[in-house]
Amino acid sequence: MRRLIRLLPAALACAALLLTPALAAGAEKVLKPFNGKNLDGWKTKGQKHFWTVGTAALDPGNPKELAVKTEGHELVNAKAHGSDIYSEATHGDAVIRLEVMVPQGSNSGIYVHGEYEIQVLDSWGHDKPGGGDMGAVYGAAPPKDPVYKKPGEWSTYEIHFRAPRFDAAGKKTANARLEKVVLNGKVIHADLELKGPTPGGVNGKEKAEGPIMFQGNHGPVAYRNIVITPMK
Repeated sequence: MRRLIRLLPAALACAALLLTPALAAGAEKVLKPFNGKNLDGWKTKGQKHFWTVGTAALDPGNPKELAVKTEGHELVNAKAHGSDIYSEATHGDAVIRLEVMVPQGSNSGIYVHGEYEIQVLDSWGHDKPGGGDMGAVYGAAPPKDPVYKKPGEWSTYEIHFRAPRFDAAGKKTANARLEKVVLNGKVIHADLELKGPTPGGVNGKEKAEGPIMFQGNHGPVAYRNIVITPMK
């Protein structure tokens, strides 16, 4: 019995060593493409861009603009008419969680896989949202009974995405799908087939793995807490 007691700590230590790589490998699957410090790991579609890192809030002198402090950990498009930005990291089937904020009247978009746009817009007060309102799959499907936040307030997205499928020759065998999209705690899309890319993506080409892209060529916007978790 004493010998067993002496051996127990060593056995537990060995078990911990065996479990640690597995746990670490699982943790590595979660993507956090934005490090909260700088734009490392991101590319823009054009040379002229206004993306920066800081803390954004409504400009007290102009509610259609964002005032940006350099201290902070948000990904901010500080001005209108810049360039879109997309991650170097790519994913397949995934749950994408993030927060987004726009000033009054502003417009952006979340391009899942870099090609399928879920609209970001100041839609506060829109009682009958259409295909261009916050939460819409742009031009394809309006959101169902969304909960909208006021300009300057943060909205939360949870996007459950299934990537398109391709055979060995590269021919598409199944369209991409949105299993579910949740905006501010409310399901606004369920089991929605995406028959093809929406306009304005990275390159208009569907693929098995793709980046996340944020539209910056329309209006000011801020993003934070971007986490991409692979789905089985």
